[in-house]
Amino acid sequence: MVTIVEKTAGLVAFVRTVDAGSFSGAGRLLGASPSAVSKSVARLEKRLGVRLLQRSTRTLSLTAEGNVYYDFVAPLLQGIENAEDVVQSEASAKGLLRVTVPVLVGRSLVSGWVREFSQRCPNIKLEVTVTDRNVDIIREGYDLAIRIGNLEDTGLIGRHLADTSYILAASPGYLADHGQLETLADLKHHACLRYLLAGRPFPFMFTDGSSFLPDGRFDTDDAVTLTQAALDDAGIIQLPAFALRDDLLRGTLIRVLPQEAMATTSIHALHAFGRQVPMRVRLFIEYLLETRQRFI
Repeated sequence: MVTIVEKTAGLVAFVRTVDAGSFSGAGRLLGASPSAVSKSVARLEKRLGVRLLQRSTRTLSLTAEGNVYYDFVAPLLQGIENAEDVVQSEASAKGLLRVTVPVLVGRSLVSGWVREFSQRCPNIKLEVTVTDRNVDIIREGYDLAIRIGNLEDTGLIGRHLADTSYILAASPGYLADHGQLETLADLKHHACLRYLLAGRPFPFMFTDGSSFLPDGRFDTDDAVTLTQAALDDAGIIQLPAFALRDDLLRGTLIRVLPQEAMATTSIHALHAFGRQVPMRVRLFIEYLLETRQRFI
């Protein structure tokens, strides 16, 4: 008869192997040898009567049965870990905190988080994925997502962090070559670099509800690439103010048409824990709220 301990060991070994992408990676997470992890997964497969992982000399991949099994058991394992986190005190908070953030936040703010939050909560390991893709935080195992813009009805819990204004900016070199702008009409005669949102150029937006979609010399869905193009004298960009703050302070970018009131957008922290939020997540949200001025 297989004991509950043996069942749990195989389940944990399997999930961690999928998460890490290898037996050696799972071994590092579990404090076990790759051989021990592999044998534990093999015993699980024998008990279930199916192959969960396809093994080769270089890679591991999920079988169809393994994919279904992982989708079912990974959230259960996460739930057990979260249950332990919920009852932690602030002083004893520990564990891995997985956060996904947009590229603009990654470029501007994450380095400060690493230093400050690590000093505040030294036993919490912060893992940040920087992407403009709308990550499925439940399926992909994230604790928290920072999102810019209007929230979709996803069933996630949202905590409002700040409202930030868009601004227009260009490099001193570009403005020296093409001239300063006096009115919005002047935008029609300048090179505008456009951010792609869901494959479509995002218009320049204003507080009165009006918008302007300029002809674009260059379009991209990568905000860092867009900013770099502006720094390289390619044209005018529209981005949230916090993302360009350092460049404006250094003088490598100059605000364009500052008299025009640009639209604002909201920034939220999203999670899927309901009312029982793990302590590590609560502490990080509190930190974000304390430092929310950086998003403005």
